[in-house]
Amino acid sequence: MSVQDDLAAVKRCLEDLVRTVGQLERGIAAERGTPPPTAGRAESLVTIPDAPYDRGLWKDVDDEGLGARDRHAP
Repeated sequence: MSVQDDLAAVKRCLEDLVRTVGQLERGIAAERGTPPPTAGRAESLVTIPDAPYDRGLWKDVDDEGLGARDRHAP
């Protein structure tokens, strides 16, 4: 098998998986009596800006893995 054949097989398997998961989601929604999930989930994505965060948010937190600012790491 060539790399292209392998990629095509993986793509088919992934499409089958997506279709099967969609069927399961619709079946679960039907059992619960809730509306089925929408096909596109792009509306639930949140854009994170590239601007740096406000330093005031981090004034009283520890540096992860380094301990508190006024103490030395062990």
